[in-house]
Amino acid sequence: QVQLVESGGGLVQAGGPLRLSCAASGRSSSNYHMGWFRQAPGKEREFVAAIRWSGTSTYYADAGKGRFTISRANAKNTVYLQMTSLKPDDTAVYYCAATSLIRRLSTPLPDYSYWGQGTQVTVSS
Repeated sequence: QVQLVESGGGLVQAGGPLRLSCAASGRSSSNYHMGWFRQAPGKEREFVAAIRWSGTSTYYADAGKGRFTISRANAKNTVYLQMTSLKPDDTAVYYCAATSLIRRLSTPLPDYSYWGQGTQVTVSS
């Protein structure tokens, strides 16, 4: 099993940047593909980005393409989500999650087995 803890959320003005971190403990994060998801009030949780266990491949939802960058440092058991040009619509609780290596990066939310508790991101206009 792996335990995930997100950090780095907060209040940011529209157009600004923010970097989220996800620290893994227990089983090494290199045993999993990792993803970021978000959930806005009254909406379903949605996919944001995913990264292969090796860091050699990434996959993004349309909402974050060109603005968000997912990366990982396996030596630190940490996954990052660098967000730029933030918009009020990006306001949500952001979650990191881990999925089995047998899954594709495009695998849907139900295939993610482990989740963090989330970190709030609020973008003011």
